[in-house]
Amino acid sequence: MPRSVPLVHSAPLVPTALLLAGVLALTACDGGVHGTPGGSGLRDRDPYFPKAGNGGYDVTHYDLALAYDPDTSRLSGTATLTARATQDLSAFNLDLDGLDVEKVTVGGDPARWNRTGRELTVRPHDDLDEGRAFRVTVTYSGTPKTVTDPDGSEEGWLPTDDGAVALGEPTGSAAWFPGNHHPSDKASYDLTVTVPEGLQAVSNGELTASRTSGARTTSHWHTAEPMASYLATLAIGDYDIHRTTTPDGLPVYTAVDPAQAAASRKVLAQIPAVISWSEDTFGPYPFSSTGAIVDRQGDAEYALETQNRPYFPGAPDTETLVHELAHQWFGDSVTPKTWRDMWLNEGFATYAEWLWAEDHGGDSAQKTFDELYTHGEDVYVDLWSFPPGKPSGAAHLSDSPVYQRGAMVLHQVRRQLGDTAFRALLRDWPTTHRHGNADTEDFTSYVEDLAPDKDFGPIWEQWLYGDGKPERSA
Repeated sequence: MPRSVPLVHSAPLVPTALLLAGVLALTACDGGVHGTPGGSGLRDRDPYFPKAGNGGYDVTHYDLALAYDPDTSRLSGTATLTARATQDLSAFNLDLDGLDVEKVTVGGDPARWNRTGRELTVRPHDDLDEGRAFRVTVTYSGTPKTVTDPDGSEEGWLPTDDGAVALGEPTGSAAWFPGNHHPSDKASYDLTVTVPEGLQAVSNGELTASRTSGARTTSHWHTAEPMASYLATLAIGDYDIHRTTTPDGLPVYTAVDPAQAAASRKVLAQIPAVISWSEDTFGPYPFSSTGAIVDRQGDAEYALETQNRPYFPGAPDTETLVHELAHQWFGDSVTPKTWRDMWLNEGFATYAEWLWAEDHGGDSAQKTFDELYTHGEDVYVDLWSFPPGKPSGAAHLSDSPVYQRGAMVLHQVRRQLGDTAFRALLRDWPTTHRHGNADTEDFTSYVEDLAPDKDFGPIWEQWLYGDGKPERSA
């Protein structure tokens, strides 16, 4: 099917006069059109990805039924989104990058739709009143895309030698299911996926059912806690599956490619210890299970904090495991309102590495800061190229200033607050915003409210927003 299909795609052609008469009849019956179309993208709210997400509604739940055959690279799916209108809607958009749409219904009734690029515009039979809950179901199929990000990395749907992996940061989830693909709209998920017998399908949340019939295996995963779509994952392949629990009873589910099993065993055995330390440092674990997915080296270019169980291309080291598990608090539970706030994810996760080392016999965070300030350009040539609070463009959201300088901002806050108050902040901030969204202004205001007698202005001006290398005394 071509990218753009006729607005009334499922009906035979009829004379214009009859179409007009039908529209007038519907208008008379419905009392006239009172809604307006929802926005196609958030634009001024998120200048880095202005077409990501959509306006006019909020998704509360995704129910995805998928089938994938690695031999043909064909994905077929039915996505049912439960949402609530945030304005009177005559139409709304879903993000879907590629794939062929076969049918769309709203509230069980056939809906008109059309495609423009990655925008799927849906026009329900009747307008949706503000505050109304509704369900939209999209049936689709095709070969899902691998998406190249502005920074050159690949996401979306990544074929592997034994299956595929879906990774979504920042916008790649639109390559395998339709939705409101912006971090500001979080929802719960149910994912039912069918694959050839002998392969496993691993996703977020908890595996609630699995059965094999007719040489096909169907698994059902449930994610109860709110999740941004960029954190959703689906890994299909041959995995060694291990189920354990932490000493506190938290389920641990790991899926490891057999080629990485030996190299991964020691570090994955540290998951309970890392979770325990993280809870002591950041507060109660925000989800109902944890774990990891370890694929072969080269299956992807990076590790990612996919909710509940981070994804690793090859066996991780301890520092990377700490980083991605820290993201379960910073990024997954407390999710940025826009991609401008990426440093709140990566700064905290990087600082978690510094704290882990400090608490486990390694360098103090102060020493790490000092080394980075003095010699950081030798390792991170772009370290001072832009401030973490103002990334220079979508292509630079994963550059060193967001990670390393973001952590340096937090260390400066620690120095200003003092250790006791800073350690309290590490627990209280993710608890206050648990399962929600926050931006940089929320964080700076939160810090200032903790210590109204202290001046954080120089930290924000020079370390968070200032250009170039700050003065050492700041």
